[in-house]
Amino acid sequence: MPAGVNSPVRAFGAVGGEPVLIARAKGAHLWDVDGNRYLDYMGSWGPMILGHAHPAVVKAVKTAVERGTSYGASTEAEIELAGTIRKAIPSMEMLRLVSSGTEAVMSALRLARGYTGRDLILKFNGCYHGHADSMLVKAGSGAATFGISGSAGVPADVAGKTLIAEYNDFDAVRTIFARHDDKIAAVIVEPVAGNMGVVFPASGFLEGLRKLCDSSGALLIFDEVITGFRLRYGGYQDIISVRPDLTTLGKIIGGGLPVGAYGGSKEIMQQVAPLGPVYQAGTLSGNPLAVAAGLAALRQLAKKGVYEKLEKKTRRLISGIRGAGLKAELPLRINQVGSMFTVFFADSEVMDFPSAARADMDVFSAYFQGMLAKGIYLPPSGYEANFVSLAHSEADIDKTVGTVAKVLDSI
Repeated sequence: MPAGVNSPVRAFGAVGGEPVLIARAKGAHLWDVDGNRYLDYMGSWGPMILGHAHPAVVKAVKTAVERGTSYGASTEAEIELAGTIRKAIPSMEMLRLVSSGTEAVMSALRLARGYTGRDLILKFNGCYHGHADSMLVKAGSGAATFGISGSAGVPADVAGKTLIAEYNDFDAVRTIFARHDDKIAAVIVEPVAGNMGVVFPASGFLEGLRKLCDSSGALLIFDEVITGFRLRYGGYQDIISVRPDLTTLGKIIGGGLPVGAYGGSKEIMQQVAPLGPVYQAGTLSGNPLAVAAGLAALRQLAKKGVYEKLEKKTRRLISGIRGAGLKAELPLRINQVGSMFTVFFADSEVMDFPSAARADMDVFSAYFQGMLAKGIYLPPSGYEANFVSLAHSEADIDKTVGTVAKVLDSI
């Protein structure tokens, strides 16, 4: 395997040291192959909102696997999952299940181009939308960690179909639309950015994108691969009441198993084959194991008070980390929304990728290694979100705050 890993950020290239090899996980904890236990704030990059190996999810997968692992044919359960998602996110009047967030985004972009008859896509610097060719431009996340603004192997004419603006810079977006108005097929945005670290939208930013798209005939795509069912059962769009034309979702709808989805209005989605000319297919789409796990997970998330409980835990944790930073006299900013947050070692507000890039990544590396040595597992990059799960206990929060204080004091 290149660098010994199957995904670049796992190589610990941004933080140094050897990557940890995980043997198992349960609740809020991971265990490595040497038997070391870690309190986990990565949560498989977000979807483990219930915690690892939740009993309801495990039971559902065990039951499903006894019926077979893959059919390549339709099932009743995938229709139930699609209906559950549709009910939770009304903008997704019709949807397709796929196998990953990257595949969901790739399919949504193709659909936007097919529906509008236009070629250009507008994305934002530092927002990561998977590794489809046209999205590996100013892509944040792993690409930012390794200082890569694009990728070899992406033809220049493909990259040239992607327009770039700074996140939260609505004036720049308006200027781009003035130049390319009738050629822009879609604007794709993480409604809360999670791949340059957590960065939330400025007041009126998403609403402004909606109005621009309406006036130009472009589609607005919300990439809720991270935020969907993480910040609220109906996604971030339910919090702000901005309705996108298309939405993409990721593995949280599969209880952490490989799955994704894209969807939108009936008018747009009826352009997808076999009803329309936009082709998309997949043998593993609606895989019975992923669907069973997803249904079990979403039933748990639909229970009353789940998101309020997560928010309360996260705010308590953030308050403790801020206090530890003040005591250690380190420049520290924490961006938090719901149960996701990022600690930036920066002396000014982080509201876009340039301000995120000004954070001190050497200090972050020391922080990461110090936390890991004391049994706290964080995402191995300063450009990522941390995630709190329902499995994190009050004692876990107290332990984390105490550990942060010790680590920051030693930096």
